[in-house]
Amino acid sequence: MELNVYLAGEIHTDWRETIRAGAAHLPVTFTAPVTDHAASDDCGVAILGAEDDKVWHDRKGAQVNAIRTRKAIADADVVVVRFGDKYKQWNAAFDAGQAAALGKALIVQHAPEHAHPLKEIDAAALAVCETPEQVVQVLDYVLTGALPR
Repeated sequence: MELNVYLAGEIHTDWRETIRAGAAHLPVTFTAPVTDHAASDDCGVAILGAEDDKVWHDRKGAQVNAIRTRKAIADADVVVVRFGDKYKQWNAAFDAGQAAALGKALIVQHAPEHAHPLKEIDAAALAVCETPEQVVQVLDYVLTGALPR
């Protein structure tokens, strides 16, 4: 068995690299959003033209990024959504909702103090992890049947 895993969520820490490195021995293909924050924010106006109003600037970027996100979630076997500590991540919640609506296997990762505000998202997830290492252990178990050492 092989898995296509989409790594959605916050882009301010290296959690994706931790998962990729930990799962290097597994038959997993990872995809992710554009994690260059400036490029992600400015892609719409860089490609489609400037906007005087920041709302429309941001909307253009969100729409262009949504092309990548929709395709990646649709193609994924598993969607991992990480909620970080610093920002309110409405985009991560939206990605989790899309994954759940499409019947994708959903793994959520966040700190324990976010359990209450994310309770509905956690309820839709098949696994709720606190660390990237736990995400790797879930993927390892799913693919090999082996428990962590």
